[in-house]
Amino acid sequence: MQLLRLGAPGSERPAVRTADGTTYDLSPVTGDVDGPFLAADGIARTRAALAAGTLPVLDPEGLRVGPPVAGVGKIVCIGLNYRDHAEETGAAIPAEPVVFLKTPDTIVGPYDEVLVPRNSVKTDWEVELGVVIGRTARYLETAEEALACVAGYTVSHDVSEREFQIERGGQWDKGKNCETFNPLGPFLVPAADVPDPQALGLRLSVNGTIRQDSSTKHMIFPVAEVIRYLSWFLVLRPGDLVNTGTPAGVALGQPEPKPYLRAGDVVELSIDGLGTQRQTFGQA
Repeated sequence: MQLLRLGAPGSERPAVRTADGTTYDLSPVTGDVDGPFLAADGIARTRAALAAGTLPVLDPEGLRVGPPVAGVGKIVCIGLNYRDHAEETGAAIPAEPVVFLKTPDTIVGPYDEVLVPRNSVKTDWEVELGVVIGRTARYLETAEEALACVAGYTVSHDVSEREFQIERGGQWDKGKNCETFNPLGPFLVPAADVPDPQALGLRLSVNGTIRQDSSTKHMIFPVAEVIRYLSWFLVLRPGDLVNTGTPAGVALGQPEPKPYLRAGDVVELSIDGLGTQRQTFGQA
């Protein structure tokens, strides 16, 4: 089962796609795929509606695919969570998860244009497993408790501007929060439909050249530990997004001249079972 949102920005309608490829209008169940829907057993109610045959078929032809979750409260990101990525950037292997935040208004659809910021010379790509929270997580003790708070998984693109992030002083925020810097989707797969979040291949190409090709099995801190750990520093609420880090292959880790993104470049990224994104980059 895939939860998705279709339509123009700000006017998306909720939908669900089944294993046979049929798309159904989810409006009889919910006004949107958001935190309140996830917190109120929305996924279970969706399965029940599908089983009962009460959802109308929806033709997705010509409809924009929006981010699969609306009203994200916060985006919590884990940096340097793959050993090979830490090594390629010259960073020490972290003893504890490196945590930073992105603003929710960076989220765009999986096929929307992404803008290279003005004065940018080091815009970079990062394919990541996105974890969407479905139950309030605070002071969790075990991995089992942590995974019970996960509503589902999606593809997240943590676009970054490395000069802003590293060379302009302060923390990483300036390089992470430029407009359109978090394409999300194309859909949300419920956690029950992902047998092992640590066994997912993830890959990214730029203009047809493979740049990242790895697996979530190489995470330093797996999903369960990331959620458990975060719950001791902040409250994760239904609808929040956790970006779990990127593997090696980013432009920052390439030899000179580093192939940073420019307007006109096309980036494609995918995760096993979670779909594919494609963005053409424009100029802000």
